[in-house]
Amino acid sequence: MTLRSRILILVAALAALGAIALASVLHASARAERRDHTQAGGPKVTSGTVTLTTPGSMIFRNMAWGPHRDELTTTPATDPAGPRTASGVKCLRFYAASGTGVCLQAVHGPVSDTYRALILDAKLHARAHYDVPGIPSRARVSPTGHYAAWTAFVGGDSYAGTNFSTRTAIADTRTGRLIPSLEAFRIVRDGRSYQSADVNFWGVTFASDDDTFYATLATKGTTYLVRGSLRTRTVTTLHPNVECPSLSPDGTRIAYKKRVKGLPKDSPWRLYVLDLRTMRETPLAETRSVDDQAVWKDARTVVYALPGDYGADLYEVPADGSGKPRRISASAVSPAYVGP
Repeated sequence: MTLRSRILILVAALAALGAIALASVLHASARAERRDHTQAGGPKVTSGTVTLTTPGSMIFRNMAWGPHRDELTTTPATDPAGPRTASGVKCLRFYAASGTGVCLQAVHGPVSDTYRALILDAKLHARAHYDVPGIPSRARVSPTGHYAAWTAFVGGDSYAGTNFSTRTAIADTRTGRLIPSLEAFRIVRDGRSYQSADVNFWGVTFASDDDTFYATLATKGTTYLVRGSLRTRTVTTLHPNVECPSLSPDGTRIAYKKRVKGLPKDSPWRLYVLDLRTMRETPLAETRSVDDQAVWKDARTVVYALPGDYGADLYEVPADGSGKPRRISASAVSPAYVGP
């Protein structure tokens, strides 16, 4: 083969690669543009006032295509599939309690995105912000509104495998004091102090005493439910194979996702509820794999997200193992309930 032939082949290959890259960019751009247009048959979404103190409301991230995509929106909790009121505030992950919210956002840069956590007041005004070191994953606020927690992936982007690393932070929403990582807490496992370089935490859920919290601890290929104390900066293992815990309103049960043997590696979880007094596990009626931190709608019902046509849909299922799952809202994720 002559030098000229080699050059011609190289030029042709580069041109082909360039065409493929251009087509990919144009396809992505077209899809992004389509997302800005309201989807046929989708939920009705209009601008309005959203607060974190309106009784009987559900507040969540709207994923329906259109001008209000990714904004915090609200519906009556009794009509979660009804028309939505959009706030204009965009979040990737969200939670709220007692008039305080936490909103995990992307900050779009010229080369890559960065992320931050906003502490919101009842009118969704930012009271404080913190840098988040990776892709947002979980967010929670304590029942009193005095603490907020969030988890981010700092290596990898899925809980399904083992090659990932997380960072979980807790902020005092009154003083602004930040605990940048739960990895600084003392770990007690089987009654003894425990240390390991591979420790990861995620999925904080708070009790109502402004001290106790629960979270997932992962180490040596095993996950544990841990009970933590903000005052003593200690976490203690309670039960194995618990991920993304969510404490019931009365503080007696944990809803969580559990890895079940025999399921596919990319969808290995089932929803369970753990009685904290007896450590008895109850499988819930949802038989699909749920990669979410469930929310307690009330003392009898948990709500969670599953993949849908436009991102994710919200479902509910009884917390006692009875009944069957029911879709309550399409194109929605990260719900928070404002009682009563």
